[in-house]
Amino acid sequence: MSSHLNIPRSASAVESSLVINHILEAGVRKAPDQTITYGDRTFTYRDLDERVRRLAGALAAQGVKPGDTVAVMDWDTNRYLEAFFAIPMMGAVLHTVNVRLSPEQILYTINHAEDDAILVNSEFLPILEELQDRIETVKTYILLDDTSSQEEGVKSSDSLPLAGEYEELLAKAPAQYDFPELDENTRATTFYTTGTTGLPKGVYFSHRQLVLHTFAGRNTMAGVGQGRFNEDDVYMPITPMFHVHAWGIPFMATMMGVKQVYPGRYEPATLLKLLVTHKVTFSHCVPTIIQMLLQAEAAKSIDLSGWKVIIGGSALPKALAMGALERGIDIYTGYGMSETCPLLTLAQLTPELENADLETQADYRTRTGRPVAMVQIRIVDGEMNDVPHDNKSQGEVVVRAPWLTQGYLNDPDKSEELWHGGWLHTGDVAVMSEDGWLKIVDRIKDVIKTGGEWVSSIDLEGLVLQHPGVGECAVVGVPDEKWGERPVALVVKSGEADEESIKALVGDYADKGVISRYGIPDRVVFVDELPRTSVGKLDKKKMRAEMV
Repeated sequence: MSSHLNIPRSASAVESSLVINHILEAGVRKAPDQTITYGDRTFTYRDLDERVRRLAGALAAQGVKPGDTVAVMDWDTNRYLEAFFAIPMMGAVLHTVNVRLSPEQILYTINHAEDDAILVNSEFLPILEELQDRIETVKTYILLDDTSSQEEGVKSSDSLPLAGEYEELLAKAPAQYDFPELDENTRATTFYTTGTTGLPKGVYFSHRQLVLHTFAGRNTMAGVGQGRFNEDDVYMPITPMFHVHAWGIPFMATMMGVKQVYPGRYEPATLLKLLVTHKVTFSHCVPTIIQMLLQAEAAKSIDLSGWKVIIGGSALPKALAMGALERGIDIYTGYGMSETCPLLTLAQLTPELENADLETQADYRTRTGRPVAMVQIRIVDGEMNDVPHDNKSQGEVVVRAPWLTQGYLNDPDKSEELWHGGWLHTGDVAVMSEDGWLKIVDRIKDVIKTGGEWVSSIDLEGLVLQHPGVGECAVVGVPDEKWGERPVALVVKSGEADEESIKALVGDYADKGVISRYGIPDRVVFVDELPRTSVGKLDKKKMRAEMV
């Protein structure tokens, strides 16, 4: 490229890097006395700044240096928030370990990421003790323990060489730490996808990507209107911090200087108590969590109105959305994936739709939404040609944005497959309306190919869930000699329901043209619970295997 196209720069000029230090600095500067609560402990943003510096100093004292990888195995705590900043800010890589994986999968991710140190909640010590002899690169283990201030004292390990307990190490570390100046393209975080096929795949993100994701999310969510996230909100994540940085929203919350509440391990009674005690107004979770909370006995006497909740991870059923809206919850969908950091779209209502009836609102709130700032989305056929935006033509969602993983860690073949044609392939089938509303129809691997047609398992599930006796539903395709595949509905009852009435309900929708008659399930199988992945998504691979 010709040099005259570049911006002229004085010899003394400095180009400021987009590093996450600036996110923390913004929050501390804006709201130094704002609070962050976990359990019975409350810290200010000023405290957060000092604790981040102490953590960096404590890690450095244990030999952690720029370029090293530090893993965290914890629930949603203030410690995790501190690690979100301290580890990348010192030039190391934060590896957020999915503690819901099997021990063998956890071992794989630790070794594949080449972790140098692990911060581990005492609850997970037995896992690491069991794996210790096969962990290849870890030199330092630091204990995270919630009982440190109680009479029984800090837990210990009989076999794991612990460098010390987190709070004790922070207390010994200096209150100041000089963070290095980093290139904005320095890798900041890594974690592993939880797909249902093969080994977990590592994705990774730079400081620049995290900063731009934070600003784009802030730009799209803030302001006046439905579902907005503003500085007077009280934030509580109900998406694990190990899962795509809790959708990146702790970074946004910190930059904005909002009050933050961390719930630890998710227990319905605890979550509801925190909602009431701290007057929480903004959260995000998967559909099963909001369903669990709405069905909890304690929720019946609690005013949930004004609570804004983004739903992601899997489709938000319209029936569940209606139930939440009737309780006054401002519920809507967000869309993304591990590979996309994750934010791609949000289903926030336009001003015109805010005055619509709840039924119409639910139709839009349960769609996948419209692209957030700086996201480009295409719906393409198998030849990478765009399909019409007519709310009918289906294709794969492919995307570009400044914060997408540039590949899978140490997996060049899968990386090229992900980025085929210069666009990141999501593996999702969708339609798009003329005015830009995206609606995911299904995963490519979950679409049911029957009678020469594609039937959306998600659409079928939404219809079955209209039955008053159905609490949960998953639809999978099973092989059929005549039709290729046929749909089977797995149902968890919430009341009176039988196979005949469920089929009749779907048949009525088929008569109205809502769905093809090929979509009427061949079988309805009643189960006690639906298999799920470690992050709460329906495990349809396992269901298909069980139904064959």
